[in-house]
Amino acid sequence: MGLTARIRTRDGWAVQHAVVTVTDMAGAQALRAEADAEGSVRDTTELAPGAYTVIVTAVGYAPAAASAIVTASGRAEVGTVTLARQGGTELPPPGPWTIDPAHSTVGAVAQHLGISSVRGRFTEFAGTIEIAADDIAHSRVEAAIRAASIDTGNGMRDTHLRSADFLDVERHPELVYRSTRVTAAGSDRWKVHGELAMHGVVRPVDLDLAYLGTGSDPWGGTRAAFRATAELRREDFAMNYNQIVQAGVAAIGTTLKVELEIQAVQGSALPQA
Repeated sequence: MGLTARIRTRDGWAVQHAVVTVTDMAGAQALRAEADAEGSVRDTTELAPGAYTVIVTAVGYAPAAASAIVTASGRAEVGTVTLARQGGTELPPPGPWTIDPAHSTVGAVAQHLGISSVRGRFTEFAGTIEIAADDIAHSRVEAAIRAASIDTGNGMRDTHLRSADFLDVERHPELVYRSTRVTAAGSDRWKVHGELAMHGVVRPVDLDLAYLGTGSDPWGGTRAAFRATAELRREDFAMNYNQIVQAGVAAIGTTLKVELEIQAVQGSALPQA
């Protein structure tokens, strides 16, 4: 006898310590229980046969209601109750996440000669994500990128990009991004507000972020995937070098489009290889 239920997010992950309240048809509370770390409720309180309403609440999620029928055996199986993030917005389960550089890409695109694009990426970086449990706006992102790891597929160009004309890696070995707040821009889209330190200059930079979902990996961990973009102006970071070619066309465009493909592993550290 008793009540059983499973509390899950839309991605299918457990909502830990959700509160389940059961009321009879007159509105009187018959049972109150808390989900365990697996998002499961198994309560042995004896309930009289009949129809009941089950209300599930959890911090950071919109409440959900379900119906339950208690049989003559005194058992009620609610099944799976899905909770949506408060306001209809989704992010991974709360807590720390660690960016996995081996399965992530930090790239940038610049216009070349006004007619084509040059793509580059940074091959060495690390970062953390903290998903807030109480208020998603308080979630945080911090990342550090080794400037000298720039790779555009052309050795001469990469050497120039590392020089004082551009990244000046000798004096400014890292690019550092720290978020200040997060705001919802849709059910799975976010605006990450923050500051980027690059080339000795700190400027506000917002990321347009899409949350792609979570899933298990082959190593027993849980991963979350994100895609983000931003646009930077080189002159905002004191990188004013340019070469003018025919008809006044600049060799390199003044803006950069940043493209991020990020996988993060749940926890405060990457799993040991």
